[in-house]
Amino acid sequence: MDKQKVNIAIDGPSGAGKSTIARLLARELGFIYVDTGAMYRAIGLYAQRLGYTPADAAAVAGVLSDIRVDIGYQDGAQHIYLNGEDVSAEIRTEAVSKYASAVSAVPEVRAFLLELQRTLAASNSVIMDGRDIGTVILPKAEVKIFLTADDTARARRRYNELREKGQDVVFEDVLENLRQRDKKDSERALAPLRPADDAVLVDTTDLDLAQSVEAIKAVIRRKVADV
Repeated sequence: MDKQKVNIAIDGPSGAGKSTIARLLARELGFIYVDTGAMYRAIGLYAQRLGYTPADAAAVAGVLSDIRVDIGYQDGAQHIYLNGEDVSAEIRTEAVSKYASAVSAVPEVRAFLLELQRTLAASNSVIMDGRDIGTVILPKAEVKIFLTADDTARARRRYNELREKGQDVVFEDVLENLRQRDKKDSERALAPLRPADDAVLVDTTDLDLAQSVEAIKAVIRRKVADV
C-alpha cells in the first residue's frame, strides 16, 4: 500500500454489520478503525448515569464541557474512554442504545464529536462507520458504502450478539427497538440516515460475515488502487 491516506466511509442502519465488517477490514488493510456510534454511546452513557431522560437534549448539551471522549487501540481493537474510564463493554447495552440514538440528534453533541472524527481521518487511513459518515463527516471520502439488510435479519444479528454477551433479551423487543431507532435516525432533521449520492449500496440480508466482507472489499478495490 502506498503512503496516500485513504478514507472509507461505511454508513447504514443498526444491525447491518457495519462495525464487525469495518473492524475486520481495517485489520486486514492496516487502516485505523473508527466506530463513531461508540462515541455517541459514551455520551449517552454519561447522560444515563446522571439520570437524564434520553429526550432531555438541553440537559445533555449542558454537560458536554464535562465530558472527554477518547479512542484507544489494544491489539487492533478500538476502545472507548469516557473521562479516562474504559467503557467499551458498558456502552453495548440496549438501554444505552436508546440514549445513543437520542443524543445523536442533538446538534451540540454532533458538533462536539465532529472535530475528533475528522482529525482522525485527516491524520490516518481510516475505515469509519456510522450513519452520516459519507454525507456529513467525510463527504470527500474516497470510498462510500451504504450497508443494509432487512430489519428482521438485522434484529436477529443484534439479538444473537446480545445473548452471546450474556444479556437477557427478547427477540421481539430487539426488533421493535431497532425499528424505532431506524425511524428516529431516518426522520431526524439533523444529518438523517440516508445513502450519500455517490455511495455504493451493499445488502447483506442473504450474506454471511465472510461474504459481506468480500463484497465490501470488492467495492474498495474498484474505487482505490493498491489497497
